[in-house]
Amino acid sequence: MKRPLGLTLIEVTIALAIAAVLFAAAVMGVGALTGTKAKAAAGELGGVIRAMYDTAALSGKTCRLVFEMPAGKDDGQPAKYWAECASGNITSRKDRDAELRELSRPDERDERKSERRERGIGEGPSLQELLAAEKDRVDQVARFAQFTSPEIEQRELPPAVSLGVWTKHQRRVAESGTAFLYFFPQGFTEKAQIYVRQGSNVWTITVQPLTGKVAVVADELEVPRS
Repeated sequence: MKRPLGLTLIEVTIALAIAAVLFAAAVMGVGALTGTKAKAAAGELGGVIRAMYDTAALSGKTCRLVFEMPAGKDDGQPAKYWAECASGNITSRKDRDAELRELSRPDERDERKSERRERGIGEGPSLQELLAAEKDRVDQVARFAQFTSPEIEQRELPPAVSLGVWTKHQRRVAESGTAFLYFFPQGFTEKAQIYVRQGSNVWTITVQPLTGKVAVVADELEVPRS
């Protein structure tokens, strides 16, 4: 007796299950190649940064984004970030006016440094060191309370996505531990670049200090020279 032509219900079910598994694997592979999760995370984080700039300016409070990054890829913990604000106006000595003066006279500042080096006069603490010391002072005197608003509550990045954080007072990008990005009531934040990585794909979020303008660039930008 000849076997009936066609597939049985069990064979069709198995074939569909195999096709579904292959399709899911293909989708995951394409996602890893294009970095779609990192791109989405970068866009979301860029929106949070802009919101925090506006929040600090409108509320009159010093705020910050806290970035918590795992020690290594095998740590098993996802990178996360959340927003905090001080109870009041904790300002930095390096305010908006000082930043404007510094940006408008870079050549004059460089000339003074060269002159002091030629005369053998020590320069004392650098601008970055002074800002880092001021940030430490802010941390010691300010009490920060975590926001509960859905727009800026704690968020975790997908396991395949990692973070790197650079602000102007840092010499290199922080890729593990805790990093901060501060927002001051005067309408001033830190110049920063945040790197969102998935595999070989990297998106760089740039933050302008005087306007809070945020841009997401599909590339790994170099850290600006101090």
